[in-house]
Amino acid sequence: MTDAVGYMRCSGEAFEGETWSRQEDAINRYAKANDIQIVEWFRDEAVPGKTELKNRPGLAACMVRVESNCIKLVLVESSDRLARDSMISELIVREFQKHGVTVISASGGVDLTAGDDSNPTAKLVRQILAAVAEFDRCMIVLKLRAARERIRASGKKCDGRKEYGFRPGEPEILATIQKLWAMGSQPETIAQHLNDMEIPTRYRKSWHAGTVSKILSRQRKVPTMSQTEA
Repeated sequence: MTDAVGYMRCSGEAFEGETWSRQEDAINRYAKANDIQIVEWFRDEAVPGKTELKNRPGLAACMVRVESNCIKLVLVESSDRLARDSMISELIVREFQKHGVTVISASGGVDLTAGDDSNPTAKLVRQILAAVAEFDRCMIVLKLRAARERIRASGKKCDGRKEYGFRPGEPEILATIQKLWAMGSQPETIAQHLNDMEIPTRYRKSWHAGTVSKILSRQRKVPTMSQTEA
C-alpha cells in the first residue's frame, strides 16, 4: 500500500456547497481503488483559486510534509483544487516536481506533475486542464449572476441558498445536532451519530465533521473548523 496525503481547497463562496465532503469522497474513492492510504489531510479554506502559494498555508504545510518525509504522493479532487490560474498552477506543479512528488487528480486519475519542458505534450495537457477549470468557474459565476438578475426582474425576492434547517425535515435534524452539541459532543461524533442513524445531508451524502461544524457556526453555536484548527 502506498502512503499519500490529501489536499483540499475551497474558495469560501456560497455556491461551493458541501465542498469538503465532495473533495474528501473523491480522494478516498481513488485511494481505495488504487491501494493508497491517506496518512494526513491538508486544506485551505476561503482561499480563491488564483491565490499564490505564499498565501496558501494549507498547501505550504502539505509541501513541508512531503519534503520532510518519504511520502511522494499527493491526491487532490481535481486540477482546479491546486489553482484556477494557469500560471499559478504551473508554479505549484514545478515546486512539487523539484522534490520528486507526484500529484494526482482523483476525479480523472491524471498525473498533474507529469511532463516538464522536455515533455511538452504532458505539460500542454496539464495547462489545458487548468484553463478549462478556470473557464468552467467563470461560466458558473455568469450563470448564477444571470439567474439572480432574472429572478429580480420578475419581481421576486432573491435570497440565495437557504441555511440548513429551512427545508422540510431539516428542523428536526438541526435540533438533534444542536442537542448533541449542547451535551458536549464534538462535530466528528455528531456526524458519526447521524450516519449511524442513516440520516443523509441535504445533498443526500454522508455527514462529515466539517459539514456539522459549518451548520453550527451559522447558528452561532461554535466557531468554524478553520478557527478550531488554528
